Amino acid sequence: MSFPTHRPRRLRRTELFRNLVRERSINTAGFVYPMFVCPGKNFEHEVGAMPGVYQKSPDKIVEECREIEQLGITGVILFGLPDHKDPRGLVSLDSDGVVQQAIQGIKRAKLNILVMTDVCLCEYTDHGHCGVIEDGEIVNDATLEILGEQALSHARAGADLVAPSDMMDGRIGAIRKRLDEHKFENVPIMAYSAKYCSGFYGPFREAAHSAPLVGDRRSYQMDAANAYEGLREVQFDLDEGADIVMVKPALAYLDVIRLVRDNFDAPVAAYNVSGEYSMVKAAAHNGWVDEKRVVLEILLGIQRAGAEIIITYHAKDVVRWLKP
Repeated sequence: MSFPTHRPRRLRRTELFRNLVRERSINTAGFVYPMFVCPGKNFEHEVGAMPGVYQKSPDKIVEECREIEQLGITGVILFGLPDHKDPRGLVSLDSDGVVQQAIQGIKRAKLNILVMTDVCLCEYTDHGHCGVIEDGEIVNDATLEILGEQALSHARAGADLVAPSDMMDGRIGAIRKRLDEHKFENVPIMAYSAKYCSGFYGPFREAAHSAPLVGDRRSYQMDAANAYEGLREVQFDLDEGADIVMVKPALAYLDVIRLVRDNFDAPVAAYNVSGEYSMVKAAAHNGWVDEKRVVLEILLGIQRAGAEIIITYHAKDVVRWLKP
């Protein structure tokens, strides 16, 4: 028998011993902070379901990005809330749209952060789906052209990276082709590759005004039961030119993150989504959990599963907590 020769508690007795043998520490270098851009000037509104998260006008976004730069957070990802919507989401192509204004403002401020953008139609369509609807069906190929133009519009405004979240088949190839045709071959694509149809997105839909008016997204987002299908999606996206692949959500899909990490030699991102954030905030507000301890444990678990990049609403808090 191993006991008493082997006593693992020997190396847990003091903080110095625990520090000595710790396998992993939280790495904040891969943190990306999500932001919601809305029309107007000098405007901000806290999202009811997401304490500490705000919808902000482009000028306010730039102000917050100064804070993000000072904290040392690597980048932000922008989601747009347009002043009007249309059936095909064509408002997203406007060179003076809210996301484009925010990108330009951050770039004019010469901030040392990466500016990433969500590429999708759900925030811009009047029906709330991520693709064009024809005869009651979300159609794939007609959506690709609009997504390519949206990504191109973001690149022209100065985006450092585009992140398609729509889950239409072939969209990475279509976007890569469009960017390359217009000499944006150096703009990387972070693909929402294994994006599951999840109940954890609820608070985001309040924040982004993107809930579908009818039906759900099961015909294009992945089935929560399918882990190995996620590997196929990742392979397709890499074959089409994705530079980074993502698993979303994170907590219920740590096994998928690990499968992707073990099977592909590519940077892996995970989205610590709105519902995961809001649950912690609500429990902490009620005194049921220690917020700092739980958040650090969650993010460490996501990194331990294999994600180098984490999109998280906790980013600013965590960086402050970990500062010496």
